[in-house]
Amino acid sequence: MQSTLKALVGKLEFKSMLKEKIHIEKLMIILHPYFKVSKLLEIFHDDEENSDVKLVIVKGNGRAFCAGGDVAAVVHEATEGDWSKPQVSILNGIVMGGGAGASMHGRFRVVTENTVFAMPETALGLFPDVGAAYFLSRLAGFFGEYVGLTGARLDGAEMLACGLATHFVPSSKLSVYHRMDLINKCFSRKTVEEILSCLETEATSKADSWISTTLETLKKSSSTSLKVFLRLIREVRLVGVGECLVREYRIVCHILQGHHSKDFFEGCRAILIDKDRKPKWEPSKLELVSDGDVDSYFSKLDDAEGWKDLELPNGFKNLPAHAISKL
Repeated sequence: MQSTLKALVGKLEFKSMLKEKIHIEKLMIILHPYFKVSKLLEIFHDDEENSDVKLVIVKGNGRAFCAGGDVAAVVHEATEGDWSKPQVSILNGIVMGGGAGASMHGRFRVVTENTVFAMPETALGLFPDVGAAYFLSRLAGFFGEYVGLTGARLDGAEMLACGLATHFVPSSKLSVYHRMDLINKCFSRKTVEEILSCLETEATSKADSWISTTLETLKKSSSTSLKVFLRLIREVRLVGVGECLVREYRIVCHILQGHHSKDFFEGCRAILIDKDRKPKWEPSKLELVSDGDVDSYFSKLDDAEGWKDLELPNGFKNLPAHAISKL
């Protein structure tokens, strides 16, 4: 870990050793489950205006970098930030949901043998948000569809191999990423139904626990969430992160309104509150979720009901070239 950080500092032409404290050339931010996203945003804004701060390091304190948290707050705050100061995220532990939003958009993402990454939102009746459709859609082949639809867990080695990580502290082996041919074959299909059909066909021709687990995971997830995310990741593959966040925010608002489906509330009940892990999705089957149902999540928000589409801050116009290229 230390040698990796020294290499990063060297590339950025900083001569001082990294220390876990605020310094005129660097800042260490310790995240924990109770650290407010708004406070993190405040720190970033302050450092953006501080010429003495050259580098921002974000790391966890304990076995997790960040395992999610207040989903609505993360979505709102994530739209505000894209920084000219280099951000180094030390992902030494669990990285899920909002934790991915706080790290994946940074310039450097360091993983270790302890890293576990996942976007498990479809199991909650939601979808991978906080800009996930943007960074997942940029992965090779259709690996992004696989990760986003199934909520598959990746270790540090797999994150480096697929591009989610930029630096790596040596781990053991690659497993899921060795299945890219099969993942591309099945997750490139046009619909979720066709993806499942392809996996089922593969399952009949070979005994493979990975295929069985993937099928089981997809069948347990919200049908609405699966269809909404598949459309989203396909649509944003060629747009910038700004447009991606606008679309994600619109979908989240429709989900919170609960007009079309209450799967998110049911998923939270079953997984987080009652913990019976037996959500009763409605609609309960993929074939009951029509294209029109999916369209409704992408429709413009109704101002008359007090819901407005996301407007990106004007500050985006003054971003450096490397940040503007994302938008």
